[in-house]
Amino acid sequence: MAIPCKIAFAAAPKALSLYRSLILRPPPSSVAFRSITIMNNRQSHTTAAAVTDIDAIFKQKRALRSRVKKELKNMDPTLRSYEDNAIQNVILEAPWFKTCKRLCAYISCSALREVDTSNILSEVLQNPATDGHSLMGKKLYVPRVEDRNRNMRMVNISSIHDMIANSMNILEPAPVDADGNEREDVMQANDPVDLLLLPGLAFDKSGRRLGRGGGYYDTFLMNYQELAKERKWKQPLLVALSYSAQIMDDGVIPVTPTDVPVDALVTPSGLIPISPAAMERCH
Repeated sequence: MAIPCKIAFAAAPKALSLYRSLILRPPPSSVAFRSITIMNNRQSHTTAAAVTDIDAIFKQKRALRSRVKKELKNMDPTLRSYEDNAIQNVILEAPWFKTCKRLCAYISCSALREVDTSNILSEVLQNPATDGHSLMGKKLYVPRVEDRNRNMRMVNISSIHDMIANSMNILEPAPVDADGNEREDVMQANDPVDLLLLPGLAFDKSGRRLGRGGGYYDTFLMNYQELAKERKWKQPLLVALSYSAQIMDDGVIPVTPTDVPVDALVTPSGLIPISPAAMERCH
């Protein structure tokens, strides 16, 4: 509700004069007004340019995804099998893998033509660390997609029988274990993970990663990195598994601020350390 403002004209003629001068004052000079208008226009153009740039990046990503998917579809099955085994052997024999105590790893899907992880998962599940501190065993967390809004959890499993097929026929951990207990979420764990093994469609040797467009892994990685920072944990090593056909030249993969780079690549030819953390830990 408007509050009326009373001015004592008779008691203060000088105030009346000042009031009139304020009322009759001309509007801001055209130069100042023009400056404000130009500033606003520049901000509008900057926002529009940013939106245009993002749209262009998404368009480039879609085109690159289509190209890589076609190459993977045409990949010789014998070559694929050889590269699957070579990549997994590099990981299984690596000191940074042998010494890790807790890790997140994806469950490969042949229909998506992802690098196979079955040998890695089998090795880990044969030597589980039930308390997370076994000298030989490892604690394993695998992804479970909760919805279509980029919500993906990493939950603990101790057996391949903990897995069930989801609506897309992709194996995921059941929400509860055999005893009906909810599985431990890595975001609720008391100890940090040392390593994350990541899938993707394309990578380059500067650490850029092209996913499938859902944003699940980037969202999870940003959340976990923030958690590790808050708890003053050492950041986990982000290692992507890549067929030879998935490695792009530097600058080919477009990125946005929400794309999380990887620390290292594992290819059929061996490990490619990228970040200072990988240089230090993957010697």
